[in-house]
Amino acid sequence: MANMKAKYLGDLRVECTHIASNTTIITDAPVDNNGKGEAFSPTDLCATALASCCMTIIGIYAKQHDVDVTGTEISITKVMSANPRRIGKIEVILDMPDREYTDRQKAAIEHCAHTCPVHLSLHPDVEQVFVFNWKR
Repeated sequence: MANMKAKYLGDLRVECTHIASNTTIITDAPVDNNGKGEAFSPTDLCATALASCCMTIIGIYAKQHDVDVTGTEISITKVMSANPRRIGKIEVILDMPDREYTDRQKAAIEHCAHTCPVHLSLHPDVEQVFVFNWKR
């Protein structure tokens, strides 16, 4: 049974639905690829999924080890490549909250980024850069 479904709405726009929650996301082709750029593009979602997955795995680690990562802010930069058109690079910058993390906690949190399912699922040709900004 399907977990998600999608419907083409025309004009390069797709409505995606998560069946269990009935949550919807609209995607739009980017301006540089014949679209209006009025919503996430499919490749934007892919890059955002990497950051979201990374943060989810960090959150699981944090919950299991009583480490507070609430408030982490993430910036995502996607760089497209040509011939063929594809995601060439995704940079995920995590601005960690101003808390006293031990070196061991920092290492474990950074390790989480490289073990998330999206990171492990993307083709090796997609450069994935994770930057952690620790305030202390």
